[in-house]
Amino acid sequence: MTIIVVKKGDSLWEIATKNKVDPSRIIEVNGLDSAALVPGLALYIPNQNVVNRRYLIKNQDNLSEIGSRFGTSAAAIMMANPGIVASSLKVGTEISIPSPYKNQLITLGFAFPTSSGVVFETLEENGDKLSYLAIVAYSFTEEGFAFIDGDDLPLIAKCKQAGVTPLLMIRNFQEGDFNADLAGDVLTNSGFRANLINSMLNFVREKGYGGVSMDIEFIPPARRSDYVLFLKELKAGLNELILHVNVHAKTADNPDNRIVGGHDYRGIGEAADLVAVMTIDYGYPTGPPEPISPLWWMGEVIRYALANIPGSKLQSAFPMYGYDWIVPSHETKALSAQNAQNLAIATSSEITFDTSAASPTYSYRRENSKHVVWLEDIRSISAKYELIDAYELIGATYWQIGLQFPQNWAFMEQNTLIIK
Repeated sequence: MTIIVVKKGDSLWEIATKNKVDPSRIIEVNGLDSAALVPGLALYIPNQNVVNRRYLIKNQDNLSEIGSRFGTSAAAIMMANPGIVASSLKVGTEISIPSPYKNQLITLGFAFPTSSGVVFETLEENGDKLSYLAIVAYSFTEEGFAFIDGDDLPLIAKCKQAGVTPLLMIRNFQEGDFNADLAGDVLTNSGFRANLINSMLNFVREKGYGGVSMDIEFIPPARRSDYVLFLKELKAGLNELILHVNVHAKTADNPDNRIVGGHDYRGIGEAADLVAVMTIDYGYPTGPPEPISPLWWMGEVIRYALANIPGSKLQSAFPMYGYDWIVPSHETKALSAQNAQNLAIATSSEITFDTSAASPTYSYRRENSKHVVWLEDIRSISAKYELIDAYELIGATYWQIGLQFPQNWAFMEQNTLIIK
């Protein structure tokens, strides 16, 4: 893998010639609208070089055993990590491992019901890179009866054609937003919980879903134990089918917090087959312009999650988008990662890179207003894959596959092996 960061005066033709690749291939892999470039733009040049794996030294590790696990040698590891002393490995040290083995992941994308467009194109081109697709189409009534909003059948059929297992995704969504009271009222009533489980299972069986993905947000903290009980009851009904649960990102339990307090990581981890920590929207719409998913914050969230949920069940959420804030009003517009990148080119905006957050950003002016954009690119997304590799998480989720991010799929093609 080669990442080229464009400098002032660089041209696409010169970069292509130097790297012995056709310019049209660079345009395709990076989702460019044309050959135009701006300083700071990160271009992904696929080649035969697989990126090194990341590993955190553990108690009683030795380089020979690590090398055997990754198909390499202690000598190769030492060469890749100048200064490391084989006889005194420090627990928690991150090392780079030259390995012929790709990182094996369980991945899940999200999509809204559709019968064509980008989602279908993504499944056709990149279905081999997704284990599951959670179809965002269901909510429930005040009495707990699940209902569908949209036609999910075409997308279910497309998933099966692409070799991707569809999951029924349900949210406590009402009148365009998450409703804490809706979740709390259903969870506190055993009859309503039973209604929700039974109605969900009916849809799963009727439509051929491979399981359920839960996205119940802002659960009242007093109902956190009821949610765990609900998940255990749901898993019993699903039997061998998958129970996937999305949880708010947090770095401590905060059991009384109205946003994250309703998610008991330990209890949810015991009940579910897979748990996805929503490590996205650190920078959020209408808030101040900040990175969408800064790497330092992801690390803090993952470390806390791993103290409560086994890494063999844990996924981290990856954003496929960026946000464009108007300053100082903080009015916000979401853009796909590809469109956010190409907006920088269209506005001749130099892109800078926050190294601690591992996130690109730029600003521009339009109609006498200042805009600040934070986005994802090949640098930020590859750093996220390295992070979940180092912490040995089972995989990642992608919100959402209707948003174009060709650099992500190209990286996965070269560096990951997807568990189906």
